Amino acid sequence: MTLGGYASRIARIDLTRGEIDYEEPKEDDLRKYIGGRGLGVKYVFDNGPKVEPFSEENILCFMVGPLVGSDVTMSGRMAVVTKSPLTGTVTDSHQGGWSGARLRWAGFDGLIFKGRAGKPVYAHAEDGKVTLKDASNIWGKNVHDTVKAMLDEYEKEDTSVVAIGQGGEKLVRFAAVVNENDRASGRGGTGAVMGWKRLKCLVIKGNIKNKPKPVRSEEFKKAVALGNTAIVKGDVTAPRKGGLSVYGTNVLMNIVNELGALPARNAQTTQFEHADMVSGETIKETILVRDPTCHACPVACKKEVEVKEGKYKIHMESTEYESMWALGANCGCSSKEVIAYIINLANDYGVDTIELGNCLSIAMEASQLGLVKDNVEWGNPDMMIDLVHKIGRREGIGDVLAEGGWRAAKAFGNEGIANQVKGQCIAAYDPRGLQGMGIGFATSNRGACHLRGYTPASEVLGIPEKTDPLAWEGKGKLLKIFQDLHAISDSFDICKFNAFSEGINEYVAQYVAMTGVDTDTDGLMRVGERIYNLERYYNNLIGFAGKDDSLPERFLKIPGSGPASGHVCELGKMKKEYYEARGWDDGVVPENKLRELGIIS
Repeated sequence: MTLGGYASRIARIDLTRGEIDYEEPKEDDLRKYIGGRGLGVKYVFDNGPKVEPFSEENILCFMVGPLVGSDVTMSGRMAVVTKSPLTGTVTDSHQGGWSGARLRWAGFDGLIFKGRAGKPVYAHAEDGKVTLKDASNIWGKNVHDTVKAMLDEYEKEDTSVVAIGQGGEKLVRFAAVVNENDRASGRGGTGAVMGWKRLKCLVIKGNIKNKPKPVRSEEFKKAVALGNTAIVKGDVTAPRKGGLSVYGTNVLMNIVNELGALPARNAQTTQFEHADMVSGETIKETILVRDPTCHACPVACKKEVEVKEGKYKIHMESTEYESMWALGANCGCSSKEVIAYIINLANDYGVDTIELGNCLSIAMEASQLGLVKDNVEWGNPDMMIDLVHKIGRREGIGDVLAEGGWRAAKAFGNEGIANQVKGQCIAAYDPRGLQGMGIGFATSNRGACHLRGYTPASEVLGIPEKTDPLAWEGKGKLLKIFQDLHAISDSFDICKFNAFSEGINEYVAQYVAMTGVDTDTDGLMRVGERIYNLERYYNNLIGFAGKDDSLPERFLKIPGSGPASGHVCELGKMKKEYYEARGWDDGVVPENKLRELGIIS
């Protein structure tokens, strides 16, 4: 293979047979789908859209892209790609930290697992070789004990442990894959697929000598410097100056609340009266102890906290905005200490904090409406903690909630109290106060998701330009651009926060210099468009169409509060504009678009 940046090695692991084969990824696939998310989706697509998530036929891919583990700023991420047991769609979920860089330094572009082990196993990856080993002694352990056990057994330096907890083992449909204790591929239930396959963890030993080598080294140094300059001068990303670096992602709590776009108490309102009590500013002033970071990242957005005494004593990393919202405003909880405790518990069980918070708030509203016999009070700390244990162990009402918010709401008799799209619940933005997020949630290929096309960058932060959060015009076109751009960064695989300061020009410069692929901004954006359309085509083949690009009636018929008073989400108008920009027929990719993008011949 002539392209730079790649290890030129994929491991295919058949867990049923215990056999491991190695292959070189096809150059045509790399040119068309890059790596990370894009290449993982291509492998899942080629494996067949109609496989069952919990089956030997379903594959589970751990993927990195050509920039991962390099000097490119924020180039330390890894994509986990599979068919979701939560939504039935193709899904990819990413994690930061060091595991992505170390997988590349271990000599791989990806690991692909198929089949089901006869007994629990773990995979050890080092120097271009994967070995399967018995995991019976760690099966049943949660994430933190699993990580400790593996790091006690192996040399700690340049080693990452990527694990599931009891949530994955018990097939909680929103189970996460967690690395380094707290960095999670949370969305879509990737951890449940790992648990079904009886794959307890990956132990990845990297060697920095395997760092990606650019084809055009001098040009690459200049491209990296160009991007890094943008990061260190960015209003949002500047180290120790920008909001993301000083307060972490939770810098958004007060900002979004003031816009009337913070869903509170299961989105019954769009503002939370105690938002400041759980904000990034308050955490910095009270329980913040350290700012850890990921590979090649000067921003250090992670905010490690410590509660030194009392019932909720904890030392953990990290209090992200989405988690603080999901378990805070969304559940009516105003205690930062309690929320930190529950986030740590969720990480240990290995479950997605966003879906978890939605499940808890659905149980609370169901209790409020008299739909369940269990009395689940809004914001009650001990009840919330008890429910997390029950979900992680699939006990009592927890067994219902472990199916995810949408299925739980149906079981309670009121599907409408689940704020979900395609079976996955929303993140920390209310579509009545942020219109772009409404069309973003609705058209996301992996179910409700803020990260497919992060329109709050424009609506809240003014990046690349400020748009009115309450206006719907232009949001469909804006979203398409963001979705395609993020498909590129997810395939590189670099952090999305990079896009707060860098853009397509920096991406082209870094990609071209690393790989030697001669392209321009239009050519690279075309790759992002291809990836997004391949995902949509996968979902179309299962039966998903325009009817599934929907939102709960709560967002469409009940006006918001605060600045969003009198506003509902204008989804219908935005969908029309979005489909026109995409060239889709009511949510379906037409054959001419598939041919135009080279998805079919």
